Amino acid sequence: MISLELDERYSRQVLFPGIGHEGQRKLTESRIAIVGCGATGSALASLLARAGVGTIHIIDRDYVEPSNLQRQSLFEESDAADSLPKAIAAARKIAAFNSQVVVEPHVADVTPGNIAALLAGAQLLLDGTDNFETRYLINDFAVRNSVPWIYTAAVGSYAVTLNILPGRTACLGCMFPDPPRGTLETCETAGILNSAVNLAAAIAATEALKLLVGAVEKLRRTLLSFDVWQNERAEVAADKPRPGCRTCDQHEFPHLAGEGRPHITLCGRNSVQIHERERPVDLAQMSERLKPHGTVRHNSFVLKFWHAPYEMTLFPDGRAIIKGTSNTAVARSLYARYVGT
Repeated sequence: MISLELDERYSRQVLFPGIGHEGQRKLTESRIAIVGCGATGSALASLLARAGVGTIHIIDRDYVEPSNLQRQSLFEESDAADSLPKAIAAARKIAAFNSQVVVEPHVADVTPGNIAALLAGAQLLLDGTDNFETRYLINDFAVRNSVPWIYTAAVGSYAVTLNILPGRTACLGCMFPDPPRGTLETCETAGILNSAVNLAAAIAATEALKLLVGAVEKLRRTLLSFDVWQNERAEVAADKPRPGCRTCDQHEFPHLAGEGRPHITLCGRNSVQIHERERPVDLAQMSERLKPHGTVRHNSFVLKFWHAPYEMTLFPDGRAIIKGTSNTAVARSLYARYVGT
């Protein structure tokens, strides 16, 4: 039985027959990982932390900006003013409303080289990312290691989610054998409704609760999409792996192997992420070095450097986000000039 304190906190949830005392105990003992803590990721983190999931790993490479506040529910104006990394800001907010949940924030980009360490021990992976490159990487890892995961996305007024149980349901590669081609809508180009974000996250969080309490038979086995503005709903069957799937059937994992992994242009924001190699950077020393070349400020987590028309955000592991260009060659040149190679 869970403690009286926990029982009071989750009393209304325990009353729900699908969870009960035993289900709540399982939730408090669960370990999950949320990859990406933007719109859907922050909503997922909030919902599952309030539900009492015991340990939550939050992995995000980005920092809070004013434009995030319309839809990213764990952040405040002060977080944007301080350019606080989203994983750190999320961990602080969760601690304020549920100190019993263990949150492990990781300010990092998920790559083939670090995914095993970042996701180690998680019973369930949740998608809060903004690009298919990372989703295919998660899919490779999940299928190879038989870890369930939930694909979730929202853009404009559109929300979509898919439960993936390796070996039992279709995986992301079954549903999307090839990455989407052509110009894709992003939150920068198409905008986004916070209601679409919260709908996608609420559905995915409910599916996560089903899985964590052991109600696997209740899990939805379709790719589900809603357009909350057009009042349109669609489902595509995803109850079985697709014969011939490169991931499920042939057990090939090219994304884990890092095949053709590019520099990632972030969410249509005219910015490029540089992660040539991981190397420690002393932000205080770098701040002094950059002062003669532009405006610079830093805290323990991030350094911001402005040299018109560019803005560089540098992290302690040497990773940088360069805003003001979508040209990777220009971004790499700026990184080499001011940070070094």
